Amino acid sequence: DISRKNNSKIKMAGFDDPGVYYSEPFFSEDTHDEASVTRTATLKKYKDFIKTFVDVNNVFVYRDNLKQNYLLGRYWLEIDIEDLESFDDNLASKLLQTPAEYIPLVEDAAREVADEITSPRPLEEEEVQDIQIMLMTGANPIQIRQLKSDQMSHLVKVPGIVISASTVRAKATKITIQCRSCKNFQANIPIRPGLEGYTLPRQCTTDQVGRSKCPVDPYYILPDKCKCVDFQVLKLQESPDAVPNGELPRHIQLYCDRFLTDKVVPGNRITVTGIYSIKKITTKAQKGSDKLSAGIRRPYIRVVGIQVDTQGAGRTGPTTLTAQEEEELRQLSARPDIYDLVAKSIAPSIFGSGDIKKAIACLLFGGSRKRLPDGLTRRGDINLLLLGDPGTAKSQLLKFVEKVSPIGVYTSGKGSSAAGLTASVNRDPVTRNFIMEGGAMVLADGGVVCIDEFDKMREDDRVAIHEAMEQQTISIAKAGITTTLNSRCSVLAAANSVFGRWDDTKGEANIDFMPTILSRFDMIFIVKDEHSIQKDITLAKHVLQVHLNALQAAQQDDVVEGEIPLSVLKKYISFCRSKCGPRLSNGAADKLKNRYVMMRTGAKQHEKDTSKKMSIPITVRQLEAIVRISESLAKMSLAPFATETHVDEALRLFQVSTLEAASSGKLAGADEFTSHTEQEEMRKVERQLKNRFPVGSMVSEQRIIQDFLQQKYTENAIRTVIYIMLRRGEMQHRMQRKALFRVR
Repeated sequence: DISRKNNSKIKMAGFDDPGVYYSEPFFSEDTHDEASVTRTATLKKYKDFIKTFVDVNNVFVYRDNLKQNYLLGRYWLEIDIEDLESFDDNLASKLLQTPAEYIPLVEDAAREVADEITSPRPLEEEEVQDIQIMLMTGANPIQIRQLKSDQMSHLVKVPGIVISASTVRAKATKITIQCRSCKNFQANIPIRPGLEGYTLPRQCTTDQVGRSKCPVDPYYILPDKCKCVDFQVLKLQESPDAVPNGELPRHIQLYCDRFLTDKVVPGNRITVTGIYSIKKITTKAQKGSDKLSAGIRRPYIRVVGIQVDTQGAGRTGPTTLTAQEEEELRQLSARPDIYDLVAKSIAPSIFGSGDIKKAIACLLFGGSRKRLPDGLTRRGDINLLLLGDPGTAKSQLLKFVEKVSPIGVYTSGKGSSAAGLTASVNRDPVTRNFIMEGGAMVLADGGVVCIDEFDKMREDDRVAIHEAMEQQTISIAKAGITTTLNSRCSVLAAANSVFGRWDDTKGEANIDFMPTILSRFDMIFIVKDEHSIQKDITLAKHVLQVHLNALQAAQQDDVVEGEIPLSVLKKYISFCRSKCGPRLSNGAADKLKNRYVMMRTGAKQHEKDTSKKMSIPITVRQLEAIVRISESLAKMSLAPFATETHVDEALRLFQVSTLEAASSGKLAGADEFTSHTEQEEMRKVERQLKNRFPVGSMVSEQRIIQDFLQQKYTENAIRTVIYIMLRRGEMQHRMQRKALFRVR
């Protein structure tokens, strides 16, 4: 109506305008009327569908959804094409075959229905807003590389990963242009949606008497009188599992507008429903190039519906839970054995490692983040380091955590730089300005970042994550950008010993990390591949069972008794993290204070005895670590306070991890952790062995051991000395490892 009034005003303004006369071809009036009749009939059918369609529960789905969305200020309606097919097959096929023509019709129908069902409206909201239609379809998706020319302008459904998203910009839907010379307006010129532009007229259409003709290209756009909508351009890449062997993944551009903008972020796996369209290729004309590219266009997809996949790694979980789901999760939290149940459900295919799984459960739930009165914050996230032999399923645990965490990012030490883990400043190819891109630690904000091969990282790259691990921020001052980013994430790192396998004789030389980074880890586990026949038999049985039953388990998809299914565990973790922030009770705090003083005293005594500093220090950070572990244990059962039982379990976990790694428990027989008398004995054995065993001579190993045993030396000391000299290269084995040969 408003546009008609504007047009009539313009006509009145140029009443002496002679107008444009033209003759139509024969029978055009009839065809024109026929098209408008068809359009009106189709519009009425779409209106009937929105108003009268009922689902199996006899609910007017679309009418109720439209009213609810409109009143909440969300001017969109999601329509399932299967519902449309069940209502009228012809309407659905028209929408599938020529969506660009019929989607505006459905939007007009939705606008008219919204006008009917929401009236009367408040005075300031009398004008009906345009409604955006989003489409869903249950059809099988097709891959990007299967999109061919016969699908052009049809509705397609494509899965993939979003790899980049532009900022939200404005695109005009109706523009007003004015002539520079005669100041004549042309108002409300509609512009087609999508990435197709609009070419301004080359000639001014008004021909006024007594005036010279307007020059060529006289028009310019009046920005104030344009009607605009938001739009965003995404880049979609094929899913890695859909790429054939040895080929590179393909990309396609997506165009989202209005309420579809800002729905996804780079890294999300999505399934897109859209119109396969084409746009002009804007390339600079090269010299000598002929106009062969006149009819060539580049494809893109005009999005009309987005579904974000929530299953699998790196995908954000469902944000809202139904009342029934919430009740089930609360019942689960009330179980007395919830702690053991969660620990069992973590990587059930990996045998053993009970304490490590319990520690990972604590890491997934996390402690409580505290904001102090002076504005400082204390982190609530737990950091965990697994250190040890190859083949102990460290990387498998990391992969599982990435999958089960609400937000998980997996990265490997050798392939990660400081900028890739924290943040980098790059130049934007379009605007040529500096822009900042967050790295793995920023992307995992609110989740877990898993760093494999932590020992293979360069030292200066490892230093970059110091701030992110303790202060949980990343500060940047580069290229004129000075800012602080949040990285409130837990770090789960896996590393090997310096010598590949853990060497008991080398003690602290196995650990190639500075005390500064080790003190930032709340728990450090030393995972050793110990040889024991009984354990090896059980492990082999378990591994073979996993391999034999893999196919059946995948087909049945059933859950073993005493385990929580992966999807439920993921929901439970995000539910506990959002709903619960426990604190220490007074009794637990007193107990913890006394135990901490004992730990410090024990560590001090240990350093005094061995006259060496421990490589894993016991500091106030470790006290805070135990507080965080206690809080995470309370959070698992949705308890408001961490009690003494929680503190006992936290101290036990800390004892079996960090304390045992720091003291003699795991490093018995090593230089740094053997007692003074043992070290003295080993020095005597070595001195005597070198005196009696000249360079270039060869003696039986058994004979040496027997000889020293007669002199009342312990067998352990003799064997350790021989092992150390072999490692140093001072001796070699000869004659099937029976004899020893002194090299130097």
